[in-house]
Amino acid sequence: MDAKTFMGMSRIDDDTWGFEVTERLITPGKFLFGGCGLASGLVALEEASGRPTIWATAQYLSYAPLGADVTVKTDLCVVGGHVTQARSTTYVEDREVLTVNAALGTGTLSSPNPWVTMAQVRDPLDCPRRIMPRRFDHSIFDHVETRVALGRPYDEIDGTPGSPVTALWARVPDHFEPSAATLAIFGDFVSGGMTSPLGHNTMGRSLDNTIRIASLEPTEWVLCEIHMHALAGGFGQGTAYLWSQSGMLLGTASQSIAAKLWQD
Repeated sequence: MDAKTFMGMSRIDDDTWGFEVTERLITPGKFLFGGCGLASGLVALEEASGRPTIWATAQYLSYAPLGADVTVKTDLCVVGGHVTQARSTTYVEDREVLTVNAALGTGTLSSPNPWVTMAQVRDPLDCPRRIMPRRFDHSIFDHVETRVALGRPYDEIDGTPGSPVTALWARVPDHFEPSAATLAIFGDFVSGGMTSPLGHNTMGRSLDNTIRIASLEPTEWVLCEIHMHALAGGFGQGTAYLWSQSGMLLGTASQSIAAKLWQD
């Protein structure tokens, strides 16, 4: 299963795609998961341009609720010899809900190894499953398997501040090859990274999501190594390094998050 199939997207015309917001694409709040919103824009932009993603960022303007019919329109603003600068805009009816700006293309200069190193963690199946609170039922978290590689599980969050660095192994049980779109989905796990350093369960609403692609190689599991940087004035910032099982850096994801403590 690829990201386009996971999203349930279909092409309407040369520059327009559509999909329905189903249960596997939503947050516990019953609206489109931010990473899925960015992923849908990347699926459309890569098809429209015929080029792979280098970098992309999504700005979230409004919500797409469960059951909504979503339209993604693309605009290839500048098409160069190696790079396409492009934009996609996502609508529910006539309401704009998010905008994706991206650069897509390829080059020739490469380094054989990444200049950062993956955290030392156990293999995915040796790590405990991440057991989510029941408030996360009937959402994307029922359709993506995660295992705790670094940090505390939810039932050990007791008010004691912990490390700002956590890590999760993630995969979709049906398995699909990594792509910019799939990494965008996993990258949105950054918003959950504030729970550990605060020692309290938090809610995070993404203001933006950014993905930068390094090297895409086949891997069943992706390690999301999350580094939270700061929380001030109700807004948090963090970055995830996204790794293959062999230790290849697939990409990085970052976001700004409107944060508050979870009220049961």
